[in-house]
Amino acid sequence: MKAVRIHGYGGREVLRYEDCERPAINEDEVLVRVVAAAVNPVDWKIREGLLKDMIQHRFPLTLGWDLAGIVDTVGDRVTEFEPGDAVYSRPDLTRDGAYAEFVAVRASELARKPGTVSFADAASLPLAGITAWEALINSGRLREGQTVLIHAAAGGVGSLAVQLAKWKGARVIATASSANHALVRSLGADEVIDYRTVAFAERVSQVDMVFDTLGGQVQESSWSVVRPGGVLVSVVDPPAPERAAQAGVEGKFVFIQPSAAILRELADLVDSGIVRPIVGAEFGLHRVSEAHSLSESGHARGKIVLHVGPP
Repeated sequence: MKAVRIHGYGGREVLRYEDCERPAINEDEVLVRVVAAAVNPVDWKIREGLLKDMIQHRFPLTLGWDLAGIVDTVGDRVTEFEPGDAVYSRPDLTRDGAYAEFVAVRASELARKPGTVSFADAASLPLAGITAWEALINSGRLREGQTVLIHAAAGGVGSLAVQLAKWKGARVIATASSANHALVRSLGADEVIDYRTVAFAERVSQVDMVFDTLGGQVQESSWSVVRPGGVLVSVVDPPAPERAAQAGVEGKFVFIQPSAAILRELADLVDSGIVRPIVGAEFGLHRVSEAHSLSESGHARGKIVLHVGPP
């Protein structure tokens, strides 16, 4: 089969589009024929070795942990899936990923693909959707009537976070470049701030929650806009406990794990028309270097998807 693998850490030059053997599966696993895979910042961070102290990998390593495809083979103990099922997943980061024509995934990490969208759209959902769900609903405990500030709302995670927050009945303030204001408003944002021309901390105050997808100075400036007793949830930089205490705010950090349960919820929301995937760029698997370059720029709109095989 064809796959994109790395044989050591480094820049985009270490990405190799090459032939390799199909993965074997254990009795609790499923072999999925990949139709589409999404590109996420974690992919190039792992490629560069930025997470090597957190996640131990063996080389050669197949990257990519966001996928939609069709079940090819099931392990002896798998009863919930059968060959031909359309599925999607954010599988275990410690294993080989989905920049490949076939990937082995634990059955417990799979869910049935939303039926109303394409494989490319479905592949864009798992990692970003689980991240937004864990941050807003599980960690942030967002409730109806609350106000949330969502940073980078036109990005892969942010665009889903806006939709989930509106589904929960929250008022949404979002930051995005002016070129993306129409998109973010169409997703349900009540107010959109152009971060390039306006200091959001001068426009926003007393929100119940900040969803930080950027870290750094954006996180630092966000403490001042949260009401006392509110919460700042980051998926980039763990909030410093002393800074949170100083602001009188709860600080939380989210690093997600696979969750088939959340994927089933997301599929229902997509098929009900409540949530829609936003795919901003599409590439063939052999053009993965270009896809990584776009992701590294930090200016991708929605998700970046790789087309791997036929539906």
